[in-house]
Amino acid sequence: MTRWKRRVLFGALAVLAPALAGCEAGFNAPTLEFHPAAFGAYASKNGVSISNAFVLGPSPSGPEVAGGRAGVFLAITAQNGDKLVSAGAPGTASAVQILGGSVRVPAAAPVTLTGPVPRVVLTGLANPLEAGNLVTLNLTFAEAGTITMTVPVQPKAYEYATFSPPATPSPAATKKKKAP
Repeated sequence: MTRWKRRVLFGALAVLAPALAGCEAGFNAPTLEFHPAAFGAYASKNGVSISNAFVLGPSPSGPEVAGGRAGVFLAITAQNGDKLVSAGAPGTASAVQILGGSVRVPAAAPVTLTGPVPRVVLTGLANPLEAGNLVTLNLTFAEAGTITMTVPVQPKAYEYATFSPPATPSPAATKKKKAP
């Protein structure tokens, strides 16, 4: 190899080496790992953490109904264990139901109240919900107390297209009185 070719080769390596060293490509590159998008809200208090909390609104072309129902989806972790005993959404819903009763959260084990069917349901909506709205949500735990957070309304579309809105309750059966 001639002296001139060696100089060009070493010059090229000198220029490329910093660029290659600064690149984090390789088998452990963070870009090789899948990181799902999380569009919900996060909060923690007294050892209880809430993650990816959101309210499922109507589909972008769906009806927006005041007085209706909407599902809340979230994940809960408690360092020492706890129990979600009630919830409220002041100014948004007249009541919030935890279907199936309170939710026990074992120590250091996440409880996912995620789709496709909601366990936490807003009932008696004061106004129609639209994607992008924010809802104040109060989650009350037996030990940690109340955690207040602002949760976004996500449309029933994209990654949430398969999630179900809360079931509409059936009218209660009534007994007919016998004629005398």
